[in-house]
Amino acid sequence: MEKDNLMFFRLRSLRSRKRIIRKDVEKQIRKKYKRSRELWKLRRNIPLVPLEKPYQKGFVRFFVVRDDVQRSKDGNFFEELLKKINTEMYSETRKFLKRKRKSGRRIYVEKEQKIANVYPWEWNNPKFGLTERERQYFIKKEDYCPIRKSVKEYYEFIEPWRFVLRVKPNIITHYKPLDSDLEREYNRLESYLNQNKVTGIICKNIYGKSDKWRDKYKRDPLNSRKYFHYKRSATEIAEMLIDK
Repeated sequence: MEKDNLMFFRLRSLRSRKRIIRKDVEKQIRKKYKRSRELWKLRRNIPLVPLEKPYQKGFVRFFVVRDDVQRSKDGNFFEELLKKINTEMYSETRKFLKRKRKSGRRIYVEKEQKIANVYPWEWNNPKFGLTERERQYFIKKEDYCPIRKSVKEYYEFIEPWRFVLRVKPNIITHYKPLDSDLEREYNRLESYLNQNKVTGIICKNIYGKSDKWRDKYKRDPLNSRKYFHYKRSATEIAEMLIDK
């Protein structure tokens, strides 16, 4: 039986053999990727264990509703809204400073902290839970990324003055137990899956191509300098602009 299989493999063309090898490699990558996601969920779902002696590790900064807003009739409304868009920042000291170079010198400036933006996949997500009234306090904006050559949409809160920053000690009360076997297997799989060639196969065959996303943010040819210089004559461009 093995001899028959060997002869059958030898009778295949070079292209067919390469295709079989490529499919086998892709199958192994899918298997390892699936196992990596399973391990990631297991690591995430490990229950926290309370510490016998809690300890302080630096400070945490976050937003709270301003006192006068809290005392108003809309205080509870903004309390609930803040739970969905609040952000936290950690620092070893109360000052929350970062180094910055100015005129050749290194100086320390305060770290900027803003209310979180809401992204399109969160806007209508029932789990995120924005109400119709809460959506009225956001404005839709777009940022163009020249590196990725794409536009990022998001919703920005229009009344950040309603919240102020508050700093408190960051108290560690729980810890997550470490499973050495699980961590070892997960790190080994991640090391393999993060290789350039493997990452390319994952993006192409597991995630798939995003033609819809590319078409949505495709640049208008009429706004392209290259289009005017090489693709159309001056007469054709004038006619197209008139029709538009």
